[in-house]
Amino acid sequence: MAGAQRNCIVAMDGSEHSDYALDWFCKNVHREGDHVVLVHIPELNDVLHSSKWSNSVYVFDHEVMAAMLKEEQEKIKKELEGYAAKLQHHGLGGKVKSVMASKPGEGILKACEEESGHLIVVGSRGLGAVRRTFVGSVSDYLVHHSHVPVFVCKHPHKHVHPEDMA
Repeated sequence: MAGAQRNCIVAMDGSEHSDYALDWFCKNVHREGDHVVLVHIPELNDVLHSSKWSNSVYVFDHEVMAAMLKEEQEKIKKELEGYAAKLQHHGLGGKVKSVMASKPGEGILKACEEESGHLIVVGSRGLGAVRRTFVGSVSDYLVHHSHVPVFVCKHPHKHVHPEDMA
């Protein structure tokens, strides 16, 4: 693969962990000619679980739904513009992409497949073992389901350590 363009998938969620992963990628993995795809998986849970919905299962207000979806689209557009600025700031060639998926890990793998990705870079939130067991881990999912190498970048100052759990 020497000299060939690599399609590098970097998962972004707006957190300092994903920013750290992008910085780490730039310093440690990026090669000239890489095509970088910053992938964002919008979380629609806020829309689906909003208090704007009626408590009744049978009441559906199209105007409320349309307004909520428009608001969500604007939020996603703004986030993607921010990610595009990060690409430019780092001098990376590539693009930003939003993928709808029920779970972030599935969306990242979908983007990787669509973009013929050669590797995936993801940040780690540093959850303790108990929380990770209950809420799951995107990085664990990717490591176990990806067909390409996955780099899990742990922010050195933002992790739960066993001695902190006591």
